[in-house]
Amino acid sequence: MSYTYEEALERITELEKENKQLLTELEYYRNRNYGGRKKHNETWMAAYNDFAVKYEGGMTIMEIVAANKISRRTAYRYKTYYDELKKRQEGN
Repeated sequence: MSYTYEEALERITELEKENKQLLTELEYYRNRNYGGRKKHNETWMAAYNDFAVKYEGGMTIMEIVAANKISRRTAYRYKTYYDELKKRQEGN
């Protein structure tokens, strides 16, 4: 099938428009917030380390919850992680 010059230019214009639309869609997906917990990223580790220092300092879970303004569930999640790390250290 052969195209005329005008048809080729028209097709190029259509493809450029489609490409622009797809690039916009791609940008949306790149910037999308996937939500949920991002365990062990820098923010999580900073909050965990703060918890560990206070917990080792003798504060109770409820005192840490109040001081750090975190949920009880998050505090217990940190404690579980803390206990796992301590168990691994004792095993070595």
